[in-house]
Amino acid sequence: MNIIWTRHAEERQREWQKKLSITREEVERVLMNPEQVVLGDLGTYVAQAKRANGLLRVPYTELQGARKILTLYWTSKVTKYWKGG
Repeated sequence: MNIIWTRHAEERQREWQKKLSITREEVERVLMNPEQVVLGDLGTYVAQAKRANGLLRVPYTELQGARKILTLYWTSKVTKYWKGG
């Protein structure tokens, strides 16, 4: 499956790489093999994985055999976003 990076997502990844060493490869790995996928806003999805006492979240859309990364971020609010046990 192809991965499409928006300019915004690329900028955010660079910011998070400086803060928490979140690499482009890690983001793509979460997108392709998430621990969990939840519904986002306006028909989007959010791939997420637990990381460093928090959660790496990657909102995306599906486009004809590709996943388009809209943005990404790390949050410490695991209980707010993690669904189920």
